[in-house]
Amino acid sequence: MAAGMVATMVLLTCLAAGGLVVGAEEDGGGGGLGRLGSPDYGDALAKAILFFEGQRSGRLPANQRATWRGDSALTDGREENVNLTGGYYDAGDNVKFGYPMAFTVTLLGWSAVEYGAAVAAAGELGNLRAAIRWGADFLLRAHASPTTLYTQVGDGNADHQCWERPEDMDTPRTLYKITADSPGSEAAAEASAALAAAYVALKDDGDTAFSSRLLAASRSLFDFANNYRGSFQSSCPFYCSYSGFQDELLWASAWLFKATRDAKYLNFLTNNQGSSNPVNEFSWDNKYAGAQMLAAQEYLGGRTQLARYKDNLDSFVCALMPNSGNVQIRTTPGGLLFTRDSVNLQYTTTATLILSIYSKVLKSSGSRGVRCSAATFSPNQISSFATSQVDYILGKNPLGMSYMVGFSTKFPRRIHHRGSSIPSIKVLSRKVTCKEGFSSWLPTSDPNPNIHVGAIVGGPDGNDQFSDNRGDSSHSEPATYINAAFVGACAAAMGQKQVVKLEEPADNLESMVSTY
Repeated sequence: MAAGMVATMVLLTCLAAGGLVVGAEEDGGGGGLGRLGSPDYGDALAKAILFFEGQRSGRLPANQRATWRGDSALTDGREENVNLTGGYYDAGDNVKFGYPMAFTVTLLGWSAVEYGAAVAAAGELGNLRAAIRWGADFLLRAHASPTTLYTQVGDGNADHQCWERPEDMDTPRTLYKITADSPGSEAAAEASAALAAAYVALKDDGDTAFSSRLLAASRSLFDFANNYRGSFQSSCPFYCSYSGFQDELLWASAWLFKATRDAKYLNFLTNNQGSSNPVNEFSWDNKYAGAQMLAAQEYLGGRTQLARYKDNLDSFVCALMPNSGNVQIRTTPGGLLFTRDSVNLQYTTTATLILSIYSKVLKSSGSRGVRCSAATFSPNQISSFATSQVDYILGKNPLGMSYMVGFSTKFPRRIHHRGSSIPSIKVLSRKVTCKEGFSSWLPTSDPNPNIHVGAIVGGPDGNDQFSDNRGDSSHSEPATYINAAFVGACAAAMGQKQVVKLEEPADNLESMVSTY
């Protein structure tokens, strides 16, 4: 059947997704700007969380809402007699990369910890907890022994030579792992942070046995990362660590201290703060800003021995805030933080999450804000700038384009995503081969037949332009860690009034909030 005919059939088939109904290509969007010009944050939050169901690997549950997906990769791990089913495909391909998956789980957990009340008010706390648990379950299985962590399932090179649905996948499901003899402290420490964050987020949901497993595994992984130090390289060339492993060790120890209040982890933070330095990004590779945020929270709570982290975090804020006198990350003409022209929204969403949490913590501690060389920014100014980034992503930008699929009426229709770009196995039940995918589905200019609701793509270029081209993975591919950071940032924006008190200097806010 021709690609265009099948696409039309699928697009005219409404997909019921927990109250989110996705219909024809011109009518797929929902939400958008409200009467007062602010996006519908509740709708955006719900869709951002729904996205993770479209990224699931393994046997799908009966309450699966992304109904265009089916079971996949049901034998992962069998060659080494370990169950590595489940987890998430990281982006638009069919490989499970444990390192960024763990970061995704950490960010989702953090969002639930800091903004659980707002998420609950939107009716989404159960779905967020399910998303956290789906990833945490996989990480628990991947930690097969005290000195073993499986870090990848699938041959990335082979997978990238194919364009096929996860349900049809026939590329090698090669296993990669770190051990005492072949360590990877970044991956082990990030998994430790993820399970500690998941523990804090889920400990009150009634499953005490699961919570105990999370915390025990987190402690074990931290010891593995710290006692068998070595840099993680097995995911290269796709997820290479350039920042080293000290940032992940600080990040994991900060999460474990938050989870346990065990002095062991506070002492680690105190004794190793010399390795903390100012940075201008927070990403799946570089966790310094995240560790600084957690440690600064402790500092403001009275643990003054952690002052270096607070100073470093202030420098992070000054590197991002326009007109600070210390700007290192520029904004586009439309007001978007722009770190680099490759999946830029991953950096925007993570920075926005840090700014949102820090503004909240500063306000609760009674702090007047962050002093930079040319301006002092109050907590309200920092949160207003963070909200402007959420608004940009949701359509308040020069193109009027929402970079979240299915939000508003103008959003990316041709995302770089194998499962979304080929008709659902429930509609086209025959196998779609690797070569057919490349010849018939990747190059077509037709909209994707499956609207991957909630997916946030890599975003526009440095001039606020976006081509909606499936072949342009740097701008049109979604990723779990983009959405995971956005969940918290969006929850923070809910209820925010973008009004600055008159007594705050106007020159501090110039160019901070887009006029679009």
